[in-house]
Amino acid sequence: MPSTFASPYLLPIVLLLGSNMFMTLAWYGHLRFKAVPLIGVIVASWLIAFVEYCAAVPANRWGSAVYTTAQLKTIQEVVTLLVFAGFSIVYLKEPLTWNYAVGFVLIALGAFFVFRGPL
Repeated sequence: MPSTFASPYLLPIVLLLGSNMFMTLAWYGHLRFKAVPLIGVIVASWLIAFVEYCAAVPANRWGSAVYTTAQLKTIQEVVTLLVFAGFSIVYLKEPLTWNYAVGFVLIALGAFFVFRGPL
């Protein structure tokens, strides 16, 4: 029986989810370590970002077989917002306020129209 994660529709999403977790960590993880010199966090972020690229590039390459590039970009943006919201709450201990939630919902509404197809 084939694995669900090997689905050509699901695999790019799973890879984009993983890549966004690494990228969010690379971009924002150092904010809890402000005593570390900037050059140190830049190097650490580049190393983390390398892992992110190792997931994002195949996600887009393989995903382009089943999604348009606009759909792939939309998936990436929605995943980025979901990962960032969770990261912000859990890791950075910052609240998700109602205005952020409304903004995210409006972006999700935009994603709906990208996947809906021509009007």
